[in-house]
This record gives sequence, C-alpha cells and structure tokens, in this order.
Amino acid sequence: MSGDAAPLAEVDAARFFGVDIRVGIVLRCEPFPEARRPAYRMVIDFGPLGTRRSSGRLTDHYTPEQLTGTTVVAVVNLPARQIGPVRSEVLVLGVYQEGSDRVVLLRPDLPCAPGDRVG
Repeated sequence: MSGDAAPLAEVDAARFFGVDIRVGIVLRCEPFPEARRPAYRMVIDFGPLGTRRSSGRLTDHYTPEQLTGTTVVAVVNLPARQIGPVRSEVLVLGVYQEGSDRVVLLRPDLPCAPGDRVG
C-alpha cells in the first residue's frame, strides 16, 4: 500500500461472499429515454436463474447493438430497484473511468455459460 493511498473500509469475508455475482448474456438492449442520465434498459439471460431486467449507464462506450449478445457480469441478489418505469433486478458491473462517469463493462476474457458464478 502506498503512503499516499487513502485507507479503505474493510469488509469481512462472509459479507463479501454473500454477494452473488454471475455471468449473463444480454438478450435485448434499448435506449431508456425516461432515465435522468443517458442509459439503456436490458434483458439479461442468467441460464438456470432465468432472465432479469436491468438498466445501465453504458451509453458512452456502447451501442445497443454492441451490447446485445454480449457477456456481462452482474450482482443478482440485490433487492430490485424501481428506476422510472423500469424495475432493475440486477446490477451490471463496470469500472468508472478515472475522473468521469463513463463506465467500462467488466467481462470475462474467455467464454462462460449464462449463470456461471464469479468467485
């Protein structure tokens, strides 16, 4: 750890491993004009867990066509959130680029099946 780094809040292992993170395939992606910030609404296939809906602010780097059929990583056991007319059932994970709100998706670099667990 660098001497300039801010201290991080620690999370115990039981709490961390209680977060269910899975791989999914985006089946549908379309603009979400009702969102406060530019976003897409998506339907994602998680294999044995079924399909789930989500919204994501992914418009800076991705088009709906690029996202449809792609693999994403998402938290699947958070409570659903109502975002305007969309009930977001999973949190798709990404990285905020330094100094901005632009999101780069986290994705596996080799093929994975829908529903595979991240660990």
